Amino acid sequence: MREYILKRAMFGLATLFIVASLNFVIFQVLSPIDPVSGLIDPKWTQAMKDLVLKQYGLKEPLHTRYLKYISNTLTFNFGISFTTSKPISMEMPPLLFNSIMLLGTALVATILVGIPIGILAASKRGTKLDVATIGAGLFTWGVPIFFIQLLFLFFFSYFLSIQHGIKIFPTAGAHSVPAPTDPLGYMADTAWHYALPVLTLVVGGFGSWALYTRNMLLDALTQDYVTTARAKGLSERTVLYRHAFRSTLPPIVTMITLAVPAVVTGAMISEFIFSLPGVGRWYLDAMMEGDYPVVQSVLFVYAVLTILANIMADILYGVLDPRIRVGIRR
Repeated sequence: MREYILKRAMFGLATLFIVASLNFVIFQVLSPIDPVSGLIDPKWTQAMKDLVLKQYGLKEPLHTRYLKYISNTLTFNFGISFTTSKPISMEMPPLLFNSIMLLGTALVATILVGIPIGILAASKRGTKLDVATIGAGLFTWGVPIFFIQLLFLFFFSYFLSIQHGIKIFPTAGAHSVPAPTDPLGYMADTAWHYALPVLTLVVGGFGSWALYTRNMLLDALTQDYVTTARAKGLSERTVLYRHAFRSTLPPIVTMITLAVPAVVTGAMISEFIFSLPGVGRWYLDAMMEGDYPVVQSVLFVYAVLTILANIMADILYGVLDPRIRVGIRR
């Protein structure tokens, strides 16, 4: 297992190097985006233009820019943003924290809601609860998340707050203006502002988890080992959780680990609708403004999280399923 993990880690490092190189080629060689037009005023003198180009390293030869870019990227330095002229390594952490707080909380809540509902629906197959779960799951799965968010926003901001004067959730921003000065008050105020976006993400996302868990569990309940467990006189609860559900854990773990990287760019629409500062909105703004150093840095962080999530899934597979450990040893 240790040798297998080491091989996966080496493969991951090679993949990161390839991703970083493709980032450079796509945005600095093949891209039609001209960063100079946004950095330089046509009225400037040639000396002023050369000074700005030198500051951002745009006058250096291509191979020199590539080596400097690879060095900055692999050390998570990322260089300087064209839009703000600030180091990206300073701008990213607070935005990344906001996105993780939003999507990380929503992902955990969605899993904690969706998987138990799927288990309950599978154990009550054919009942009204099962039919309701299927209907709700298909509806939330098929409706775009932004449509659900706009409905919630309309209901809480216009119908309740404006029409009836009942303010349950704030509808925009990450905190009140002015923000509370004491740490506990600031944390509570931030959690209050993030409650509605998280709620909409859970409502829009629990259906896929519930349906997937239900279908996987129904398939497991028809297997021979489940029939054998029931023939031994084990309780239905033991059969459901210790035999059937445990066999579905590897694919569920895959879903969970592959959903983790989306905390970087997965909240673009949510952050835009609710006016939240985060990596997703930062990435979208950078794309619109041609700030490719920011775009490159976000894509690289996304690649890092994806590779780490896949390695973690491989490790958890070996823990959850002994057959995989045996296969690795062979």
